[in-house]
Amino acid sequence: MQVSESVRAVQVPETNPMHPQFTTIYLVGRGQVLTIDSGADEERYRWMLRGYLAATEKAEIAQCALTHYHADHSSNLRWICDEFEAEAVVSRATAERIPDRLPAAVRHLEDGHDLDLEQAPRLRVISTPGHSPDSVCFYLEDEGVLFTGDTVLGAATTAVQDLGAYLDSLRRLRDLPNLRLICPGHGPIIDEPIAYIDAYIRHREQRERDIVAQLAEGPPLTSWEIMERLYAQIDPRLRRLADANVRTHLAKLEQEGRLRVHPGRRRPRSPEDEARARAEEQEREAVLRKAEEYREQSRRRALFLHENPPTEEWLEPPRYEIVPG
Repeated sequence: MQVSESVRAVQVPETNPMHPQFTTIYLVGRGQVLTIDSGADEERYRWMLRGYLAATEKAEIAQCALTHYHADHSSNLRWICDEFEAEAVVSRATAERIPDRLPAAVRHLEDGHDLDLEQAPRLRVISTPGHSPDSVCFYLEDEGVLFTGDTVLGAATTAVQDLGAYLDSLRRLRDLPNLRLICPGHGPIIDEPIAYIDAYIRHREQRERDIVAQLAEGPPLTSWEIMERLYAQIDPRLRRLADANVRTHLAKLEQEGRLRVHPGRRRPRSPEDEARARAEEQEREAVLRKAEEYREQSRRRALFLHENPPTEEWLEPPRYEIVPG
C-alpha cells in the first residue's frame, strides 16, 4: 500500500488481540530501500514481503531498521538481512537485547541522527523510551510521516513499561514539525496525528485518576483487583496486559511519593524448581522450532510438486494421442 511518495506498507493480517488488525513492515525510499521492522520469525511475514516485492516493487532491500527488540518486530531481522544481503540498523540498546537475532552487518542508531536513503528524504532517529527502554521512532519530516513501532498503535492503546518516560516521549512526538501521518507497527495508519497523540495522553491521565479514585475508597488493593474494577469488559486474553498497565501507573505514583506500598511475599521456588522450569521452556521452544522447520519443509515440498512432473508416481506416465479419423 502506498502511504506517501517515499513510503509503502506491507500489512500482514493478525488475529492476536495484542496486535490490532495487522502488523506492518514499512518500505522507505526507492531503488535501495530501508525496511522499518522485520516482523516475526514466521513464514507468513516472509511470504507477504516476498509477494509484495515481486508484485509491486522494482527495488532491493539495503537496510533493515528496528523500532525495538520485541520479537514481533525483530525476530525476522536475520532472515531479511540474509535473504536480501541487507544491513541491520538498530540502536545499541536494542542490539544488546537481541544478540542472537543480529546478522553480521550491523550499524548502530543514535538519537537525533539522520539516515540517508536512496531517492528519499532524510529519516531522523528519535529515542522514545516508555513502551520498552530501547524504543525509537523514525521521522520522515519532509513528508510528515512518523514511524512509531509500538509507541503509538493504530487501533488501541499500547503496553507501557515506564509511564513517566512514555508520557515524555509522546509529548516529544506531538511537537514534531510538519507531522501529518503516523505509521504504527500494528493497526491502520493515523491521519490526524496530533489529536491522536493528545487522546493517548488524556487516556493515561484519566487512567491515573481512575486508579487513584479506586485506592481512595480503601482498603489497600492489589493491581489485579484494580484491573478487574477498571477493565471489567476487557477481552480475557488481555487481562495480564491490563494488569501490567495498572502496575505501570502504580510505579509512577510510588515514584512521586503518592502511594504507600505494602510489600507482598513471593511464592518460594527452589533452585530445582527454577531449573525444571527452564528445562521445560527450552524443550517447548525446541519443539516449536522443529515444527516451524517441518512447516517450511512442507511448504517447499508443495511448491516443488506444483512446479514439477509427478515422477514419484510413475515409472512411465500415460501418454495420449488422437485416434485417427
